[in-house]
Amino acid sequence: MLWVAAQPATATPYEVAILQGLDKVTARVSTIEAPVGDVVRFGGLEIVARHCDKRPPEETPESAAFLDIWEVREGEAAVSLFRGWMFASSPALSAMEHPVYDVWVLDCRNAAQAAPPAAAAPPPQKAQQKPPPKR
Repeated sequence: MLWVAAQPATATPYEVAILQGLDKVTARVSTIEAPVGDVVRFGGLEIVARHCDKRPPEETPESAAFLDIWEVREGEAAVSLFRGWMFASSPALSAMEHPVYDVWVLDCRNAAQAAPPAAAAPPPQKAQQKPPPKR
């Protein structure tokens, strides 16, 4: 008899962490694309995604990112607010505490899957005027 043990699928690393940020003062929600290893700004925060993992489709859905988040103020040293894993399925499990901003993980993607920059709108066309109807 042949026994085959099923191997659990492992999370796959991705190149871009898709985050969402809330500015509690303006109530504005922004989607943030944070390439792994790059600094991105959201309000007075600087965010670095160190790692972003996503489970394969046959597993229970989960995206997780290891983030470093600092608050940067003019003329002051940056203050570390958060360093650790955030999970898309449980944002409150490992949350950043801040009076003005909330940041959470939505997804992980590769650079080719990230949203392309908005295409420039075509130039407006001049409306052609019709002569007034004859009476």
